[in-house]
Amino acid sequence: MTAPLLQVEHLTASFRRGGPPVVKGISFAIAPGEAVGFVGESGSGKSVTARAILRLAPEGSAIAWGGRVVFAGQDLLALRESAMGAIRGRRIAMVFQDPMSSLNPVLSVGAQIDDMLRRHMGLSRRAARARTIELLGQVGIPQPAQRADDHPHQFSGGQRQRVMIAMAVSCQPDLLIADEPTTALDVTVQLQILRLLLRLKRELGMALMLITHDFGVIAGMVERVHVMNGGEIVEEGQTDALFAAPRHPYTRALLAAVPRLGP
Repeated sequence: MTAPLLQVEHLTASFRRGGPPVVKGISFAIAPGEAVGFVGESGSGKSVTARAILRLAPEGSAIAWGGRVVFAGQDLLALRESAMGAIRGRRIAMVFQDPMSSLNPVLSVGAQIDDMLRRHMGLSRRAARARTIELLGQVGIPQPAQRADDHPHQFSGGQRQRVMIAMAVSCQPDLLIADEPTTALDVTVQLQILRLLLRLKRELGMALMLITHDFGVIAGMVERVHVMNGGEIVEEGQTDALFAAPRHPYTRALLAAVPRLGP
């Protein structure tokens, strides 16, 4: 059996040391190249789990965490920040819910991708710019050489999400965490973004951790799914099997809440 790329063991997280946990001792594993989903309603602990893996606190708060997050043989929660900085963005990358708040509004999108490539990949200024243009074209931004000099507010919501994906995959990470990557996008753009993520996953051979509240997204994107409620994983299994025969009452309630056409 292939060794897990990421092994999370008894992960806990709270917004202050000694405070009530918002993630309550969860454990899971992700294999190299595997697509794994985390689904649940808002407040179930999905995004905090992702942020704890990367040791990222929401703006204006702090996260106290416990347990182990073993990635490529290293416990990320025990690393110095300098060592963690070499992994974050380089080997594990994340696409956030709101690209407008994640991109720097005063820098061109090209400059922001250039910076990632120069910092993590050691590319020269010229090589980084060439790679940036290639990446923007790869994620479907038209006229990438010209658009690289535009600022985030000059892009549509779907295009900003494509820019975030280009930035996330620029260093060819082993694991991409996508936290509600289609929030606030219309349905046709959502489909384009999800197809883009699947294509890049195949082309780059990376693992995908997809966080969403949408079972429709889960159905078409991942091989295994974890259902979260109240900071705990209440059910997990192969996607087809879980849809066909959900065991936990919360999972059954979520599936029953999915709108359906018909009488």
